[in-house]
Amino acid sequence: MQFLLYILIYPILWLISILPFRLLYAFSDFIYLIVYYVIGYRKKTVRENLALALPDLSDKERLVIEKKSFHYLCDMFLEMIKTMTISKKELNKRYVFTNMETYIELERKGKSIALMCAHYASYEWAVSMNHHINFIGYGIYKKIANKYFDKLVRDIRSKFKAVLITTKETKSTIENNAKNNILGIYGFASDQTPRRSDNLYWYTFMGIETPIHFGAEMLAKRYNMNVIFLKGKRIKRGYYEASFEILSEDVKSIPNYKISEEFIRRVEQQIYEAPEFYLWTHKRWKHKK
Repeated sequence: MQFLLYILIYPILWLISILPFRLLYAFSDFIYLIVYYVIGYRKKTVRENLALALPDLSDKERLVIEKKSFHYLCDMFLEMIKTMTISKKELNKRYVFTNMETYIELERKGKSIALMCAHYASYEWAVSMNHHINFIGYGIYKKIANKYFDKLVRDIRSKFKAVLITTKETKSTIENNAKNNILGIYGFASDQTPRRSDNLYWYTFMGIETPIHFGAEMLAKRYNMNVIFLKGKRIKRGYYEASFEILSEDVKSIPNYKISEEFIRRVEQQIYEAPEFYLWTHKRWKHKK
């Protein structure tokens, strides 16, 4: 059944991926109308999240952000599909790193790097950084249930020299690399809500006290990695810029959870600047005190 689903859907994805960007975004405009006005995909969740995170705005102002966020969600989804066939030259033109020298200087320190980022502004295209770096780039992701689509995602990322590891494989991969003196950069998208457990750290995110992820910080401390934040920004439709901001070059000297707190503050700043490019469809604040 998994294979049947794959062979039915894959040709559609491939055809979408070869569309010129002009047609791709015209198709996105159409998909937006279906997703927002007909299906109403997670509209209730988005509306609740915006009300929680941006209470100072009027209902009318939040509605504008809501519609823009859904429109952008459709763009981002089709951009992800476009990654199947996009050329290295085209992607490097559309996703630009403004201060790659900051990252390269960190590589010269001779320590592995934990990169923390948010689900914001075509975070999927950040995979293009692997063409500019010397370390092995590891992307941490949640395994897809359909093994054929899971392999497809891995193959697409490997085209950009990225190695995908599941959340369950992260600790063992970092540990084995550390033992064998293999330097790597590990990408953590740490802004979404963690699973409910007894081992939670609570902090204020967008004015709401909620659990936050701290695994990236703790792994960085255990294996003495430098930590950076990747800040993404959409310049115009289909074009992005990203910059590296150093969170710590001496992680063991910083009290526990402070790096994670600083990461959350920088994500907040991103969102306040342009909230429509954040992934509002997930229940980010489902755990509250």
